[in-house]
Amino acid sequence: MTDSLATTLRQLRLSGLAQTLDVRLQEAAGHQLSHGEFLELILQDELLVRGERQIERRVKAAQFRDLKPLDQFDFAFNPSIQKKQIFDLATCRFVREGRDVLLLGPPGTGKSFLVQALGFQAIKQGFVVLYRSIFDVVRDFLHEEALGEDAKVLSRYLKPDLLIIDDMGMKQLPRRSGEVLFEIVMRRYETRSTMMTSNRPLEDWGKLVGDVPSATAILDRFLHHAEIIAITGKSYRLRHQAATAAAGGDPKPANAPISDPGSSTARKRKTAPAETPETAAATA
Repeated sequence: MTDSLATTLRQLRLSGLAQTLDVRLQEAAGHQLSHGEFLELILQDELLVRGERQIERRVKAAQFRDLKPLDQFDFAFNPSIQKKQIFDLATCRFVREGRDVLLLGPPGTGKSFLVQALGFQAIKQGFVVLYRSIFDVVRDFLHEEALGEDAKVLSRYLKPDLLIIDDMGMKQLPRRSGEVLFEIVMRRYETRSTMMTSNRPLEDWGKLVGDVPSATAILDRFLHHAEIIAITGKSYRLRHQAATAAAGGDPKPANAPISDPGSSTARKRKTAPAETPETAAATA
């Protein structure tokens, strides 16, 4: 590839094509590709690079807290989670149809892992995603309210094809939170998909938001087209502690210091040799 061609490709922002052009030229010569076949190959290279970069940008914009791919989820640990149901959600048909999803269950059972992994699947299929914990939602709106820019932050929550609101129920929310959440759900109702997680039963939502009428209105719209996934079981994060206790092992924390056999600490812990008759006579 000549310098002038490289410059032209940069001006046209065809960096993906530029990365593979030399290889494709050799391939075209070796396999006697037609002009059309060669052009198709280099354009596919450009589209591939652009697609990868778009996914990277959208993942960054989604602001996931702890993103892991779906294939890393341990379905064997919690049989209450139906693998088929989760992988059906991973097709993102619910996003195309504007339906909602609610994951209910105790802390540590994989709700946050799953919603973020499903959000990543949606991004790979071309959708725009925003992930926020319920605390982020409240903080965003309180901050913008103080600045008089409520409409600006609201548009940010209305734009994504999939909005994920995590951790509903971790603690009681500040005043006016019910109004904020209700407006988000109402404006997205039947137009965009929303996915939420909660560790509290639905009947407690009135107390959480401090506004029973708002909670009732939220659930009325959100649950109308929602798929509810009820998760039971113990915390995945505490599995190692439970296994250690069951085995009767030492409950010492995993990060507790371990003494080097050659260290002074280890030497001090060694017991003194037993006294023999010879040593007793020598010291007598």
